[in-house]
Amino acid sequence: MIYQTTAEMLTLIGEGLRATRLAENLSQTTAAARSGISLKAVRNLEGGKNASTASLVALCKTLRRVDWIANFASPEVSDSLFDRAPGAPPRRRASPQNRRAPTAASTRPL
Repeated sequence: MIYQTTAEMLTLIGEGLRATRLAENLSQTTAAARSGISLKAVRNLEGGKNASTASLVALCKTLRRVDWIANFASPEVSDSLFDRAPGAPPRRRASPQNRRAPTAASTRPL
C-alpha cells in the first residue's frame, strides 16, 4: 500500500507503536520511563504527531522493534550505481566551483 502524505505515514507508525505497546501490556507512562523519553513524546508518536527521531528509536528499542528502524536505516545500494560505462564523461559533483552563475531572472527581487 502506498501512502500519499506524511500525515498518513505518521498515523500508520503511531498505530503500530500503540498496538505493539499494548501487546507488551505497557502503559504509556511505563513505556516512556523505560525508554527515557517523556510521556508527551510517547503520546505524540502514537498520535501520529511530530516527535524526534531519538524518541522514535528509544521507544522502538523498549518495544523490542529495532528491526523497524533497521529496515530503513541501511538501504541496499546496488554496486551498479557506481559503475560507469566505458567512455562516459566523469561525474560532476555539486560544489561551489561547478555552480552556474545566477541568471538575471534568478536575482530579481520578488
